[in-house]
Amino acid sequence: MNTNSSYTIEEVSQLLRVSKLTVYDLIKKEELPAYRVGRQMRVDVQDLESYKSKNKTGTAEKGSPHGGGTKESKHDQREIVISGQDMVLDILSKYIETHTDLVPLRSYNGSLNSLVSMYNGECDVVSTHLFDGDTGDYNVPYVKHILVSRPFILINLVCRTAGIYVQKGNPHSIKSWKDLANPQITLVNREKGSGARVLLDEQLRINQIATNSVKGYDKELTSHFSVASAVASGQADAGVGIENAAKMVNVDFIPLVKEQYDLVILKTKENRELLQVIKDAVNATEYRSQLEQLKGYDLRMTGKILYES
Repeated sequence: MNTNSSYTIEEVSQLLRVSKLTVYDLIKKEELPAYRVGRQMRVDVQDLESYKSKNKTGTAEKGSPHGGGTKESKHDQREIVISGQDMVLDILSKYIETHTDLVPLRSYNGSLNSLVSMYNGECDVVSTHLFDGDTGDYNVPYVKHILVSRPFILINLVCRTAGIYVQKGNPHSIKSWKDLANPQITLVNREKGSGARVLLDEQLRINQIATNSVKGYDKELTSHFSVASAVASGQADAGVGIENAAKMVNVDFIPLVKEQYDLVILKTKENRELLQVIKDAVNATEYRSQLEQLKGYDLRMTGKILYES
């Protein structure tokens, strides 16, 4: 990590655990100051710390010039933590903030880490896309084991196509998970606890491929966008992620899996209002219309209750 007085966009994205696209969006909206050195954008350390400090309790709600002052006087408002990395959760948080008295706070942890945080009482809404190689199912096997003895509800938010990012023209002719064992192919991986990492590990297990035989397995990045960007720039030959990120950078995409991106909410007395808010939000025409403008998302199951304990 940079030890000087400023960070690159890649370093900011890793520190905030968001995509570089999100960082550029913050800069464009003038929420995060930045400056250009040649062809490279940089962010001063103090400006990043100021941004983090300003948003620690949500989206500038208390005393901030952008918060309108309306939330400062409502001490009985409930703050809810929504954990996950996809931009559809940012849209969901904005919808909840606009249409309810709840105050959504965002955590950008991966699926497995988010579930553990929920088990520890640190999250209210968690997104998961965890593939189980033994059953071929998504999410339910993991949620049932991690939230043992805790009643919960699983609601689909979107479905996404997951697969392998490859360089333009697919010079190594990568077609399947088995091709990642080719010693001529260098992989870039996702961080431990992310859904993409679980998907790769399960596919390697199913195909009886040892992780130490995959070149680059130990090199980790923290978002689909950063993985796709690494492949596009030639730092790696392949990486696992979702189709949406491939459309943002100059890479080809090998679709291999249709995955469920679901929401988990604990069924407690305190969460009755929250659960209804989530159900209303994911079925709202306004929210769904925003999702329909994004590329690479399937909304045919959106709002469907997939499991309830």
